[in-house]
Amino acid sequence: MLKRPSHSLLRVLGVTFGLAVTVGNTVGAGILRAPGEVAARVPGLGLYLGVWIVGGVYALLGAVSLAELGAMVPRSGGMYVFVHRAMGRYAGFVVGYNDWIATAGSCAAVSVVIGEYLGILVPALGGAGAAVAVATVAAFAVLQWQGIRASGRTQELTSLLKALVLLALVVACFVLPSTSPAPATKVAAPALSLGALVIALQAVFYTYDGWTGILYFGGEVKDPARDIPRSMFGGVLAVMAIYLLLNLAFLYVVPLPALRGEPLAAGAAARSLWGAAGDTVVRTVVVLGLLSSVNALLLMAPRVIFAMSRDGLCAERVSVVNRGGTPTGALLASLVVAVAFIASGSFDEIIAVLAFFFVANYVLAAAAVFVLRRREPDTPRPYRAWGYPWTTGITLAGSLAFLAGSVLGDTRHSVYALLLLAVSYPVYLLSERALRGRERAASPPRPSEPLEP
Repeated sequence: MLKRPSHSLLRVLGVTFGLAVTVGNTVGAGILRAPGEVAARVPGLGLYLGVWIVGGVYALLGAVSLAELGAMVPRSGGMYVFVHRAMGRYAGFVVGYNDWIATAGSCAAVSVVIGEYLGILVPALGGAGAAVAVATVAAFAVLQWQGIRASGRTQELTSLLKALVLLALVVACFVLPSTSPAPATKVAAPALSLGALVIALQAVFYTYDGWTGILYFGGEVKDPARDIPRSMFGGVLAVMAIYLLLNLAFLYVVPLPALRGEPLAAGAAARSLWGAAGDTVVRTVVVLGLLSSVNALLLMAPRVIFAMSRDGLCAERVSVVNRGGTPTGALLASLVVAVAFIASGSFDEIIAVLAFFFVANYVLAAAAVFVLRRREPDTPRPYRAWGYPWTTGITLAGSLAFLAGSVLGDTRHSVYALLLLAVSYPVYLLSERALRGRERAASPPRPSEPLEP
């Protein structure tokens, strides 16, 4: 006789996994590209490095604040869990579905990059980029189906591989002689302006997106009161160290004037060291580094709709968990969405629209700290945000400024996002009505009352 699924996650994850999922989810192709954009916006080396430090401090202050919620409400599901608890079902509905689709779409986007780069590195795979992308996502899904222990170890190993590959690139920049030095000047130094500084900060903030990774696994962390704060602080500090080392390494090989406007800073540095072979080196670095990103994103996306299903905002079958602790229904749904994105071949517009909500999620999560402090003052908080309310206030203000900058910088997609938000409310009402109908159908009929004599 088959054993019924337990419908419960396994608390088996620790700090090592927390660090691995933070690094794996955060450090992607952005750090190899963004330096050129940042360099084009700031006039000097001090401001250039300062922008990267400010981005790291913003992520660290966010970790200081949201770690309180992660330790207080140790449920898997990411920021959906906190917004749902603090602001109600509709806010949770919007945040949850957006986060799920955006995370699955990001998994697809990363897999497409792997497929494109492998097609160049291995000519036999040329023209099969989409197939390679689907195979990559499917392979990680099969592995994750085995259970959280296996997929957790995979995350730790692939993140370690990423760190070692990037460290090797840093060492090469400082140790190897330049075979084709970059020109002393390329783009004239820009004048310092507030607008340019904001754009530079936005580029950096996007590269730090992902520092909330461990919050998606709160219900699977063995000691959430201790391990979630440590994972968040350690993960953000590790990412800051990686980013600063890479930037210093790039600047050691490619002077700041030559870096300005460079679409792929790592490529410019690699060409300076290895000539024409530099492109092959960078593509290899990208492919090896992005494997951990695919695994992390495919781990995170199912946890969101799993939590929504447990709260009645998604189909009940999505909450099925197998013996290994994998939410298999949620994993299958996330895999279908990721493959659909890959098959569409053109999902940049969708991701651009969802980016508005991704920024808004940070605003709502930071606001949830204030709301729950006021509404639930007596709820045990194993970790309390250091420097509250100032640190949380800075995080909220920074997130609001980031949201405003995103709206002003991409008004068209922001309008689409607002229209999508308007449509979401009637959809939410229909889903709630359907849920109540299912509950009535599932409840046993009440016995009829005897008639009064």
